[in-house]
Amino acid sequence: MFDISEYNKYYCSYEGKKEKNGQTYTEAEKQAHRPNNLAADKHRQGIAFERSKSQRIEYFKLSFLLLEKRQVKFMASIVKQSTTDGTRYLIQLSPGENEARPKISLGRVTKNQAETAKVNIESVIRCKDAGAIMPPAVQEWLKGISDGLRKRLTALGIIEPTKDGPNITVADLVSRYIVSRPDVKAITKGKWQNAYNKLSAFFRNQNIEDVTVQQAKDFRIYLKTVGQLSENTVRRLIGLSRQFFKAAIDAGLLSKNPFAGQAISVRANPERFYYVNQEMALKVLDTCPDSEWRLIFGLSRWGGLRCPSEVLGLKWQDVDFEHSRFTVHACKTEHHADSGIRIVPMFPELKPLFQDAFDNANEGDIYCITRYRKATTNFRTTMTKIIKRAGYKPWPKLFQNLRSTRETELFKMTGGNVKAVCNWIGNSPEIAMQHYAQVTEADIQEAAKSSLINDAEKRVQKTVHNTVQTADATNRNEPQEIIASPCDCNDKREFATLCESKNYPQGESNPCLQDENLIS
Repeated sequence: MFDISEYNKYYCSYEGKKEKNGQTYTEAEKQAHRPNNLAADKHRQGIAFERSKSQRIEYFKLSFLLLEKRQVKFMASIVKQSTTDGTRYLIQLSPGENEARPKISLGRVTKNQAETAKVNIESVIRCKDAGAIMPPAVQEWLKGISDGLRKRLTALGIIEPTKDGPNITVADLVSRYIVSRPDVKAITKGKWQNAYNKLSAFFRNQNIEDVTVQQAKDFRIYLKTVGQLSENTVRRLIGLSRQFFKAAIDAGLLSKNPFAGQAISVRANPERFYYVNQEMALKVLDTCPDSEWRLIFGLSRWGGLRCPSEVLGLKWQDVDFEHSRFTVHACKTEHHADSGIRIVPMFPELKPLFQDAFDNANEGDIYCITRYRKATTNFRTTMTKIIKRAGYKPWPKLFQNLRSTRETELFKMTGGNVKAVCNWIGNSPEIAMQHYAQVTEADIQEAAKSSLINDAEKRVQKTVHNTVQTADATNRNEPQEIIASPCDCNDKREFATLCESKNYPQGESNPCLQDENLIS
């Protein structure tokens, strides 16, 4: 807490100095610089006031020294101006701040915003005249002002001109980067535009040079809390932000990347896996409205194609009915060594769907899907309606889980031929294992019913039974003979080489039991 005695010491000594010089302060000037009133005024304006004792004392000393130096009124005023566009507010400086008393236009602002601007401008002028460091709250306010206001304050000498180079805001940086990349596809630019919207909303008009590492971390928190985005979506946006600032470093505009060091790798989320079994898939297929939508769903579920990019890119010339295969051109992986081209078998589930769509196609059609190629087509919305009509609740990641289901199926069908399956699906084994391959309930049940596990269970049971029988015989006081049950040589053939059905005296080992105990 602020020590009032420290304030009184400075205040009273200054009052004595004024009286000695024959000067007096008005009551308003005195009240304006008392701690309680000043703190209340700062609170009303929404300005964070420094709480440390040394900083508050320094602020009061600064105020009194400036008043002694000027001996004139030191307070700007707000001027209300009516225009054809509505009411405007201007800040008019006092004679002590600028003898010409210029008016500073704030643009379209509310009265509260004008009050905030007035307080901050006064603080900037005081700190500059005294050679003091501006409070952090004032520095933050300066970072967020518009370019027009910044130019007007610079012209009046209230703030220093910007550093070397153009004043580039975060929004300017991203927009320029997007324009400078005509080589990318529209879907990529759409993702960049989404990142631009998020960055602009958070950093507003902040200069890229002023973005700190802590602010970059705060942006991540903002995406999670205010944006309510998932962890993987946040990681993608942070990765794009890092990409934009790296471009600024490459252009010589920055020396450090404030987003460096943050996690951006997308992680697998098993909670969003969903296995669309054959029964469900056939019901959904029957609910599709036409042959093209049946092909869209079939290519996603039984072909493992990416939807909509690979599905819409499929042409009739790519479909080889004679050899039961079709060629997929993946724009997502066209920069890879295989140029994103892969051959996919025409699985039995797909043959009638291809034939039906071909029979219903118009003469001269190039693409397999022609009715749903408009940019306004929303595949997710239509797919959700189809699933609901089939009597199911829409699963997470509608199309990716269809692709994931098919890859999981193909691993089983091929006996784990990873190379072939990843070739057909168009991903790497690492990505397949982390983001696509699923462990289903059927896998667990099948494993529990397998003959291998059942055989092992029988062997364990026999081992436990014989061990208990031997322990009971050992605990007897009198040496006795253990009457062993007849041995089934067939059951123990792989564990013992010697087996005879006879009685064994206590202390001697049955060869069959001995070999069984070795595996317990």
